[in-house]
Amino acid sequence: MKLNIANPACGLQKTVEVDDEKKLLPFFERRMGAEVPGDSLGEEFKGYLFRITGGNDKQGFPMMQGILANHRVRLLFRTGMKCFRPRRTGERKRKSVRGAIVGPDLSVLNLVMLQKGPADIPGLTGGEKPRRLGPKRANHIRKLF
Repeated sequence: MKLNIANPACGLQKTVEVDDEKKLLPFFERRMGAEVPGDSLGEEFKGYLFRITGGNDKQGFPMMQGILANHRVRLLFRTGMKCFRPRRTGERKRKSVRGAIVGPDLSVLNLVMLQKGPADIPGLTGGEKPRRLGPKRANHIRKLF
């Protein structure tokens, strides 16, 4: 299973491949939004705290918040719902999505780093990523100088 870990403080993101099922056991049977310690992933993640934000199963179906199942379900989507972009006004469509409970049949699990541990992880906690765009408002530009 791949773990896609994001660090919102730095704006960095890293993908980690985990093959050992025993390391992933603390993540199983947890729901989206749950906080999980990273101690089981290895020494470099000791002291880190992660939040589960989503994922995809092996066939590519996304997890959806609010569905209390660890398998796929077919829902009738309408305008304004997640995982659906309507082509016409008033359009509804039945689509397959995966429940919000983590299981071993996921291929990717998305995590957000909430708490940093004592050790740095290169590519995730290393340096600050510079902002790509600057401010547009005149008062915000003045604040820079």
